[in-house]
Amino acid sequence: MFQAAAIQITPIMNDVDANLKRGLNFARQAIREEAELIVFPELWNTGYYLSKEAFNILAETIEGKTITTFREEALRENVMIICPFVEREGEALYISAAVIGNEGEIMGVVRKGLLWGREHNIFTEARLEYPTFDSSVGKIGVLICYEMEFPETSRLLALEGVEIIICPSVWSMSASHRWDIQLPARALDNTVFVLGVNTVGNNSCGKSKLISPLGDILAVASDKQEEILIRAVDREVIYWAREEVSYLEDFKDKLIPGGKKIPTPTVSYQKKPR
Repeated sequence: MFQAAAIQITPIMNDVDANLKRGLNFARQAIREEAELIVFPELWNTGYYLSKEAFNILAETIEGKTITTFREEALRENVMIICPFVEREGEALYISAAVIGNEGEIMGVVRKGLLWGREHNIFTEARLEYPTFDSSVGKIGVLICYEMEFPETSRLLALEGVEIIICPSVWSMSASHRWDIQLPARALDNTVFVLGVNTVGNNSCGKSKLISPLGDILAVASDKQEEILIRAVDREVIYWAREEVSYLEDFKDKLIPGGKKIPTPTVSYQKKPR
């Protein structure tokens, strides 16, 4: 069992330094409340509604100030941090999330491969790759915002044994009903935990939430204000969820869309012997 913290923040548009200072304060508060996993929302340190020119100025590499700051914090406090940022590689800009281990190491960088709306005019669409990470809090995967709206992405992660799917987002007010439907559905479909971490204000609907492997809402944040949502995650619950609904055990690889066949790996939690 571990404590997960969702940092629901209202970004100050176009001000990385101010957002970084505030984000670090939020992270330290979560650490004081014994969080072992801290997750920030998509584009939290820049804001979402900016021009391509603005994002070009604010973009960083993995060696930039934002990721370096949280690597140092992760090492100092023995905590895992998932930190989205605008990543620059050559002329390309990506919506990315750095997965920082509890020893300050970069476990990987996840780039958004399914862009939404205006994002196509600003960012580069990454390759459709969904890596998994064996971490101090279990096996995790990351889907950035719109990627969660496709059932196939979370199923691919579940077939690789992921226990918790993290979804950093800037989810709009007009799509609030989809946030409330799709995240619990993905958790239940795959009998995994889902942690959705949203911005709030600036047309975002907030409501960051932790969802159980049976689709139950375990904790949810406000739809109006900043908040640190902290809740215990008991990975043993996956045992009982998969006793009740054996979707992954009964899944046939011929159901994978497009006819692609991949071997179905052994899921992380099999039924306990009676």
